[in-house]
Amino acid sequence: MNNFKKEEKLCSKKLIDEIFTKGYSFTCYPFKINYFSRELQNKLPAKVLIIVSKKRFKNAVTRNLIKRKIRESFRLNKEAFYKMLYNFNYETNISLIYIGNELITSNEIELKLRLALEKIVEYLRKNIFSK
Repeated sequence: MNNFKKEEKLCSKKLIDEIFTKGYSFTCYPFKINYFSRELQNKLPAKVLIIVSKKRFKNAVTRNLIKRKIRESFRLNKEAFYKMLYNFNYETNISLIYIGNELITSNEIELKLRLALEKIVEYLRKNIFSK
């Protein structure tokens, strides 16, 4: 469970469009999070799309460094998130858009990502699982 597999990366154009058209969004600086939840159809309860703007970070090395830090933070914090989704038989597709202008530390990224995942869980509990 403590790895980030290829199947967890969101690549499907159809699912990406679904996130941005039907999904919900919020900001947890330095991230803008868009997500869409539905009943479990795949074996994995979450897929993640990580976006770092070329406009904000011209150098590809810096963009890739930020993406690696985000992937690592997600990998370390996904277990509780997955368990909750499995319990309720739901899957969530998430896009994490890095909107910060400066490079921040891995610890800060991990803290903000954990807060973002908790917000998603809280929304799902209130609006979907309580019905």
